[in-house]
Amino acid sequence: MLRKGISFAAVVLTAAAAVSTAYAVGGTLPLGPAATGQEHVYRGYYDGHKDVYVVTDTSSKSQATAMGINYSPALGTVKGAPFQYFISGPAAPGQLAVFGSEPGETDYNPLWEELFVTWKPGVKPVLLVQDDQINALAKQHKLTVTDAHIVLNAPILKVEK
Repeated sequence: MLRKGISFAAVVLTAAAAVSTAYAVGGTLPLGPAATGQEHVYRGYYDGHKDVYVVTDTSSKSQATAMGINYSPALGTVKGAPFQYFISGPAAPGQLAVFGSEPGETDYNPLWEELFVTWKPGVKPVLLVQDDQINALAKQHKLTVTDAHIVLNAPILKVEK
């Protein structure tokens, strides 16, 4: 299911673009009087409903710079984190990132392995709202899922049922 052979630079640039697009639909959360900025909050889908999350750290230096978050190379050594899917390229209206878990699930972890989802040429994008849906469409060869080899620290703050 995961494609090999994509250059690291292409993956990092796509990651920054995908994450930036996902973040564009978010808002901000004031950090308080001692803070000098604001923390962005974002929404993503999990099993058909939305969750609210923040992103604080990434294992990609260029992504950290592009997003204004912490660079943590040690995150890149984490194995077994749940997946967070980012749609790259054409997408259905209202598309957000898709989580592979959420708080309350036995495999929930605030660390996420970034995967990029790309629709195949000629396939009309539909709204993706759960990881099982993405995996089924990948098996039907309607989209591809590519491992970005990036780990994010993006805890879910609120589950919106």
